[in-house]
Amino acid sequence: MASHPIVHVEIPVRDLESGTQFYQELFGWNIQQVPEFNYAMFQAEGGPGGGFPTLGGQSDAMHGGSPLVYVGTDDIDASLVKAESLGGSTIVPKTEIPGIGWFGVFTDPAGNRIALFTGA
Repeated sequence: MASHPIVHVEIPVRDLESGTQFYQELFGWNIQQVPEFNYAMFQAEGGPGGGFPTLGGQSDAMHGGSPLVYVGTDDIDASLVKAESLGGSTIVPKTEIPGIGWFGVFTDPAGNRIALFTGA
């Protein structure tokens, strides 16, 4: 059976500067800005890292104002099909992140949003 580790966590923020400052001061996370994507990445010691998308546009559909957990998978399409067969719904089909990999997002039967990720 394939391994499906938690590989990334996104915490949406309304304002990138003040949102990342909050988490840096609260937890001491190392944060790197990614201006070309209006995004910032964080690394939490001892756990998976993640990022801070800003609310608005596609981010709202993916996050709904709540953290989004990314689970690693070898086959996003197959995982989305399996989630649907178990009562879930695909929100974002397999989508390329240029130079990084691919992701997809589904909801489980309770409405929780979960993302899938495969590296390039």
